Amino acid sequence: MVSAILFPDIQRILRTIRVHLGMDIAFVSHVVGAERVFRYVEGASSLVELKVGDCGPLDESYCQRVIDGRLPELVPDTSAVSEAMAIPATRELPVGAHMSVPLRFSDGSVYGTFCCFSHAPRPALNDRDLDVMRAFAEITAHQIESSEAQQRERDVKRARIEAVLAAGGPSILFQPIILLSDRRVVGVEALSRFESEPRRSPDQWFAEAAEVGLCTALELAAVRNALKAWAPVWRDMPLQLGLNCSPKLIIEGGLKDVLAEVPADRIVLELTEHTEVDDYLLLNDRLQPLRDLGVRVAIDDAGSGYASMRHILTTRPDIIKLDISLTRRIDSDPMRRALAQALIGFAAGFDGRIVAEGVETEQELAALHELGVHAAQGYFIARPMTVEAFRQFLSHR
Repeated sequence: MVSAILFPDIQRILRTIRVHLGMDIAFVSHVVGAERVFRYVEGASSLVELKVGDCGPLDESYCQRVIDGRLPELVPDTSAVSEAMAIPATRELPVGAHMSVPLRFSDGSVYGTFCCFSHAPRPALNDRDLDVMRAFAEITAHQIESSEAQQRERDVKRARIEAVLAAGGPSILFQPIILLSDRRVVGVEALSRFESEPRRSPDQWFAEAAEVGLCTALELAAVRNALKAWAPVWRDMPLQLGLNCSPKLIIEGGLKDVLAEVPADRIVLELTEHTEVDDYLLLNDRLQPLRDLGVRVAIDDAGSGYASMRHILTTRPDIIKLDISLTRRIDSDPMRRALAQALIGFAAGFDGRIVAEGVETEQELAALHELGVHAAQGYFIARPMTVEAFRQFLSHR
């Protein structure tokens, strides 16, 4: 909101300067090769129609002549300036008065020009008006430069995500989940891993994908890769497979077709998003066909924030997963024990199961078992691993 106050949108800037100077048309032109392109246009005239996207030869324009100095930035009366009269548009539009200021970026490069004109001469225009024009041009140049920098950054981010997808990523590791009653392995959680630069957490990769509109594509790729990698295990063992899915992925659809090809009763969808869902009715509507296939629903990171609690209350999950922030030191922290006990009691009210994440010590595992937690995962049990390593892990238990 602050940036909107400091830097009004360019259309508003153009209107302000046009009205202040009494001109008919104000616009921003962009120099692109040998052409100048109208990027912003404000004002209306019965004599001429200019639209965003219109373009024309640069060498026939006022823009080029102002940039290279052949025309002054302020021309109150074009009939008094021979260089202006040599431009065909002066008579065609017509242009009676013209003001134009080059738009320069911080590195000195010229983006284009900030212009306005009237059909009739404006002899009262003066250097003070030009100073106002230059001030608005400076703000506009800053706005455009910032916008272009943001777009370049978005392009880089998008290219990174597209490269991961093109290479068949993300890769998948599997973290074992054990029952606390007998410490038998009952399933795994599929976790995405990224080998590309920059080296960073999977959460950051998915957040970047969301910024550029590719989060659903990346999540679906992760789901498909997990199912493909885990398929050989299912031929030998009916273990459950936890798949991380945002509510957005579920709402947008596509999962039903993917999960229809696998033993869906072995799938647990873990809702991962940490923000509020706008339409829980729609989310539940999309979840129902998946549940009809046998898919179970888990709420991830319970106890970590408001969003996960709303997910629990509105989706009636089959499984609640306690966040690592709750399980850490639960053996020695009475507040964590109390909150975990409350969630366990809550889940019992609708026959839900509790899985603890992030277990790192025998003491934590024992405390969770004592509280009535059904299952657990974490580095104390096993780190995320490949399918081959998982088979070896099972053989040594």
